[in-house]
Amino acid sequence: MASFPPRVNEKEIVRSRTIGELLAPAAPFDKKCGRENWTVAFAPDGSYFAWSQGHRTVKLVPWSQSLKNFLLHGTKNVINSSSLRLPRQNSDGGQKNKPREHIIDCGDIVWSLAFGSSVPEKQSRCVNIEWHRFKFGQDQLLLATGLNNGRIKIWDVYTGKLLLNLVDHTEVVRDLTFAPDGSLILVSASRDKTLRVWDLKDDGNMMKVLRGHQNWVYSCAFSPDSSMLCSVGASKAVVAAILV
Repeated sequence: MASFPPRVNEKEIVRSRTIGELLAPAAPFDKKCGRENWTVAFAPDGSYFAWSQGHRTVKLVPWSQSLKNFLLHGTKNVINSSSLRLPRQNSDGGQKNKPREHIIDCGDIVWSLAFGSSVPEKQSRCVNIEWHRFKFGQDQLLLATGLNNGRIKIWDVYTGKLLLNLVDHTEVVRDLTFAPDGSLILVSASRDKTLRVWDLKDDGNMMKVLRGHQNWVYSCAFSPDSSMLCSVGASKAVVAAILV
């Protein structure tokens, strides 16, 4: 029988409650949404909540506004995208940094999501590159989506614009994680038995391929100082790597 460590108050867990529910549109079914929801993610600053609505669609929701809607309508009300529409980003880019709702069509089934934010003083680890296609500012917020076809697409959260298309995995991208130091180093875990390290400040160039797993890789995570990466895969394998 499972038990909680002494520091965990089981009574507090019992008192937790549902504050609301987000539902993907059920009809009409257009092969973009309405099936399994594989993954969710919060932005580091809490400004956005992202969730895959099944198939190709990811919805970006301003979290503070959604929370207000939940509290306003009560726990028995379902928050549906058709019943509570939030203002979307204008095409002219006005009020860029104000959270706005976006629906992104990723082109394939979405298995993984991760938010990344930039710290300007954290330079690219590829020191020989003098020119970059993208220059990320302090207010930049990115969303990485891992797809069924092995691709990783990087989106500007504020505009919904596709910035990068990373192509190297040969199977499902099962998990994504950004280094917590703001360097925009992204690690992807795939069913092709590899993890790949990408430098988004170097236009998404791949830095390393990690091949320690003998089977599918399910999940990966950075240490708080971004120096170590741990991953877990099939066959009960856990692998740790030091990133230098």
